[in-house]
Amino acid sequence: MTAPGSKPVESLFVVGSGIMGAGIAAVALTKGMQVHLYDVKDTFLEKGVETVNNHLRKMASKGKFPAADLEKFTSALKPTLTLDDAANTDLVLEAAPERMEVKKDLLKRLDEIVPPHALLASNTSSLSITVMASVVRDPGRVVGIHFFNPVPSMDLVELISGAHTRPEVLEAARQFSVKMGKTVTGSKDYPGFVTTRSIGVLINEAIWMLYEGVASREDIDTAHKLGFHHPMGPLELADLVGLDTALSILERLYTGFRDPKYRACPLLVQMVEAGKLGRKSGEGFYSYPAKG
Repeated sequence: MTAPGSKPVESLFVVGSGIMGAGIAAVALTKGMQVHLYDVKDTFLEKGVETVNNHLRKMASKGKFPAADLEKFTSALKPTLTLDDAANTDLVLEAAPERMEVKKDLLKRLDEIVPPHALLASNTSSLSITVMASVVRDPGRVVGIHFFNPVPSMDLVELISGAHTRPEVLEAARQFSVKMGKTVTGSKDYPGFVTTRSIGVLINEAIWMLYEGVASREDIDTAHKLGFHHPMGPLELADLVGLDTALSILERLYTGFRDPKYRACPLLVQMVEAGKLGRKSGEGFYSYPAKG
């Protein structure tokens, strides 16, 4: 029997056709992989395929691959509404909504379908790989492969090793990530890993400073952009990520560590309760008029 991690990843089954899943699928297509893109509804899948094609067109326009290959890549994507199509894949990468029960259910179902050599991976930004892996028969085949948005232009992948993840599985995940053209860093399976833990604290501290009247939103963001060469300020970033998502991350960190430094600022809680979620709602720390 072929063990997980014993062969290179040449085929990929992406679960979830949203922003992350579509981005991962687009990059994998340009690396010559066979790619299935799964979702639960036709409407979700159609939008996901459109996003993949938009990524590919943009990548071609930037010279990331020959324009003559565009049609080959767009036609190679295999959208699907059934998990059974994961039966011949080398790697399943779930990019489903960031809810533990959703991810556990998916991994449990996929565990009955995928071939023995396949890796089971999650694109989670903060949820425990060890807890996810508890529902599969061989938790050693489960690993975290955390991509960043937008996937085609972000260079980093964060690999997370659960309590039972075997070294050869982690190495196969690293080789896959390098094949995707990414720089790889690692993290142990603690809440928020490295990146989400850091950005959660940064955003929360910026909100506390605004709440306490230390500085205006513009001055806080400008200080970070010009003082630290950040591409956007923490309040702008919170609006982009979604204030509800930022609050969820902080609550997960606080629950995981029971450390008051992760206590969400009351202003953030109030804004989420008021439906001011950032760009996706049209208002957060800044306003985003609807496009005509």
